[in-house]
Amino acid sequence: MTLLGWVQIALVLGLVVLTAVPLGAHMALLFKGERTFLHPVLGPVEAGFYKLAGVSPARKQSWSQYVAAMLMFNGLGFLTLYLMLRHQDLLPLNPQGFPGLVPHLAFNTAVSFVTNTNWQSYAGETTMSHFSQMAGLAVHNFLSAGTGIALAVAVTRAFMQSSARDLGNFWVDLTRVVLYVLLPLAIVVALALGALGVPQTLSAHATVDTLEGARQTIALGPVASQEAIKQLGTNGGGFFNANSAHPFENPNAWTNIIEIWAMIALPFALTVTFGRLVGDRRQGWALFSVMAILLLVATTAIYAAESSGNPILASLGVDAAGGNMEGKEVRFGTAMTALWAAATTGTSCGAVNSMHASFTPLGGLVPMLLMELGEILPGGVGSGLYGIIVIAILAVFIAGLMVGRTPEYLGKKIRAHEVKMAILALLILPLSILGFSALSIVTEAGRAGILNHGPHGLSEILYAFSSATGNNGSAFAGLSTNSPWYDTTLGLAMLLGRFGYVVPVMALAGSLGAKLKTPESSGTFPTHGGLFIGLMIGVILIVGGLEFFPALALGPIVEHFLMTAGHLY
Repeated sequence: MTLLGWVQIALVLGLVVLTAVPLGAHMALLFKGERTFLHPVLGPVEAGFYKLAGVSPARKQSWSQYVAAMLMFNGLGFLTLYLMLRHQDLLPLNPQGFPGLVPHLAFNTAVSFVTNTNWQSYAGETTMSHFSQMAGLAVHNFLSAGTGIALAVAVTRAFMQSSARDLGNFWVDLTRVVLYVLLPLAIVVALALGALGVPQTLSAHATVDTLEGARQTIALGPVASQEAIKQLGTNGGGFFNANSAHPFENPNAWTNIIEIWAMIALPFALTVTFGRLVGDRRQGWALFSVMAILLLVATTAIYAAESSGNPILASLGVDAAGGNMEGKEVRFGTAMTALWAAATTGTSCGAVNSMHASFTPLGGLVPMLLMELGEILPGGVGSGLYGIIVIAILAVFIAGLMVGRTPEYLGKKIRAHEVKMAILALLILPLSILGFSALSIVTEAGRAGILNHGPHGLSEILYAFSSATGNNGSAFAGLSTNSPWYDTTLGLAMLLGRFGYVVPVMALAGSLGAKLKTPESSGTFPTHGGLFIGLMIGVILIVGGLEFFPALALGPIVEHFLMTAGHLY
């Protein structure tokens, strides 16, 4: 680890902190129904959408109606995207002449982009037409991210209201998120990336002469626009197979900084929005602090593991002054690779600027654990906020048990029903991750995809289902997943991780919203100070440790000890 590396990390995280307040304030105004600086331009557009769709902004929905609308919208999105991918050979903007996708790959990809996972069992530049990239994948990058933020705002309203039966209107929330937040930011980021060298063209490819005199065909396409919303919406699906390790998606240090900022800016800003909406900004900063502390710890752990390098090489007298550089881009270095790895798995982004399978065992363990903790550090856009609210509710319940007080969070009493819903949501993660991993290990179809044997092979499978269930989308590499078994099981894991998780969370929000909001008293456990921040961190680590430590012990942890003994996989 070097001083320059820490300066780079501090620069990016400082930008996130500086932009969190204005972004969070803008979204708070938006979801309070107040005018923002964009309303003079976009207000008529918003009203036009409602008129065309027959939506009344004044109509409110109960939690079950909100969930039903969300599920219906995403179900229709899955169906249209599936058909588009199956028949892309019949659609326009296909200069490469790519055929339609086979059924299991189309299913996996459609589920992936609808659930904000963006897992890719294919190489984008040799599989997807420009039409599929733009009208299919990029559109769902906006819609899936918008769905996540809309759900987070609906959960937040449960703490804003007293004895209320509604949580807002899904159609209105989704429209406003896309129109006033994601689209303007995506335009700005796309222009910045384009100016810094990321291609944006409808051409299929360019043919160039290399320095050796050979002719090479280089794939091109509308990359900058896809890259912007890929990062801002914590989507992660790359235009190219190498994702943001590809020099066209991420050509230099400045694009790298912008893309890391874009990954984590909105998830952190939403905690500011939460504090403003519930009327106590300290509550938002408490959640912000939990996310920031654990993200910084994760970055430090990855940076330390990768800077220490491979002890086997050191024993052979190989000088590895830069640490473990296998699978990393020299133009980014170890520090910015470590920050990216922590940010992309701490969110539900999944974009990569390095190959995580090439990390040291402990360096690869941290990204895997960040996904298994529930994608809350800081989590995906929206999903991170409602995920950490579940942790906050569990923390006040535990605190209440310890000190003998009735659990209460932001004036709402936490009783048996709310705790059951929170636990049900949290149990979805180990059920899917460990269940599907176990099935893949004991079945011939699952083992057929493993590249490496031993603990590293287990890590490949465990990482894949952690990524899919966490709606992350990054891959450990090495596992061949474009097969009926993995395309199907990973698709089911994505559905469980997105919708199986959020339905009980929305039921919890509906129950809390209907409760009377009681004023704070001397007996109220404070949920905005250092004690509560520490309690939440403890709950996150203990719950994650109890659920996943045995599996991690058989994978990256044992691989670390074997590496120190001179064995590699």
